[in-house]
Amino acid sequence: MSGRSVPVAIVGGGPTGVTAATLLAQHGVECLVLDRWHDVYPQPRAVHIDDEVFRIIAQLGLREDFAAISRPALGLRLLDPRMRVLAQFHRGTTGVHGFPTANMFDQPDLERMLRANLRRHGCVELRGGVDVVAIAQPDGGPVQVDYLDRERGVRETVTAEYVLGCDGANSMVRAAVGARMEDLHFEQRWLVVDVATAQDLGAWEGVHQVCDPRRAATFMRIGDTRYRWEFRLHDGERAADFADMRTLHPLIAPWTSGVRIEELQVVRVAEYTFRAQLADRWRDRRVFLLGDAAHLTPPFIGQGLCAGMRDAHNLAWKLAAVLDGAMPAHVLDSYERERKPHVRALIRLAVGIGWAMTRGGETGNALRALVAPRLHLIPGMRAKILDSTTPPLRASALTARAPHRRLCGRLCPNAVVDGDRRFDDVAGNRVALVSATPLTADQRTAVERRGAVVVTAHAGTDLHRWLRRGLATAALVRPDRTVMHSGRDLDRLVAAIPPLRAPANAQRAALAVQSSRA
Repeated sequence: MSGRSVPVAIVGGGPTGVTAATLLAQHGVECLVLDRWHDVYPQPRAVHIDDEVFRIIAQLGLREDFAAISRPALGLRLLDPRMRVLAQFHRGTTGVHGFPTANMFDQPDLERMLRANLRRHGCVELRGGVDVVAIAQPDGGPVQVDYLDRERGVRETVTAEYVLGCDGANSMVRAAVGARMEDLHFEQRWLVVDVATAQDLGAWEGVHQVCDPRRAATFMRIGDTRYRWEFRLHDGERAADFADMRTLHPLIAPWTSGVRIEELQVVRVAEYTFRAQLADRWRDRRVFLLGDAAHLTPPFIGQGLCAGMRDAHNLAWKLAAVLDGAMPAHVLDSYERERKPHVRALIRLAVGIGWAMTRGGETGNALRALVAPRLHLIPGMRAKILDSTTPPLRASALTARAPHRRLCGRLCPNAVVDGDRRFDDVAGNRVALVSATPLTADQRTAVERRGAVVVTAHAGTDLHRWLRRGLATAALVRPDRTVMHSGRDLDRLVAAIPPLRAPANAQRAALAVQSSRA
């Protein structure tokens, strides 16, 4: 293995790293994934993804597989310290992207599914049981990655055109490139509890948010037999104080009063420090940071794992196009320019929710008791609270600037376009030109020559209405489903299609779609 060269080396085999590797493999890019562990981390951590990220999982070819291991959440319930309902917001089962807007799952199940799917791609190798010990970029050329095989005690080297640091909050890659974490001024200690029971607790199957400065808490059902609680810890408390059901039961009793203690199995009790941090830079020449290596967010809006998978989705197609020679290397600057403000906005929202739950003492409780039951009276507030739509991406080399920003930077909806097929089924991993206006033969030939696909927005369909709301008759949609241009000038939009040379990519995308529907 010493002296091996690959187009992309990925440090970290968690959800972000494996997602990046799979997306690159769909474009035919050879990757080596290096991870400290041979198997997935067995303990549950992240438990939620939204419909935008479910869409990414479907693009990996895992639509039905993920649906089988996940459970839609019905909405949000706000509770006061005495467990009385302040407000309840019920969400529908399917959003504009064709999937439930909130999905609960067990992270080890997700990771096993992602790794099994990765093994279907012969151009990717995942090496477990190794520690990356050094990263060097001599003269700005290919990156040298040194790693230690812990079982054999042998130090090996791989040279890569690009390296993706997906190695978590204590990222070695981040340290190697000299990036620093910016503190966004939120830090709280919380107890995270996972319990299994064959008994149905009979609780409302949405997220329960206990708004209490003394003991803020969150409760949600994760699966058929799995439940998750999170409690803010008091000063001096530790996870060890709640290590068994005898000491833990008083905390979870409001939800388990009808179940005998003997029927409740503690899966995990752990202490987490919820932080808000953002790396000051996400790139050093040919090395990129993704996931927790680049950002940490409190879990109050369930966007921690989602953010890492969004990073991979944003970067992978660009990297594949650069390696293929279809786009110049400077377009990779758009990764941090687009993703960093997006993550910062979601971190700020999570911090705001965290403070709203935990601040204010008795005055805060009184204010929440007054305001929360009346939130539904504010026009549009219910939709806003349950809206899973994330902010648009900032303008970049691959997203248009004003005056074409009404749709640009936002996701194209995964609308039904042909019988039971949705936009993503038709677009695959290609650029798509969505048009309510028929193309000329020359325009259609130019689209196909650039490896893109035409998606017709017929009158009366959701895509047609979406274009009209955006004051456009056509939109150019990137492989990561982000609108890069929109407007009424078809010639201008056709000319803006990046030439991704996608005949082979289209075939791989079609195979991925077929497997996701199998």
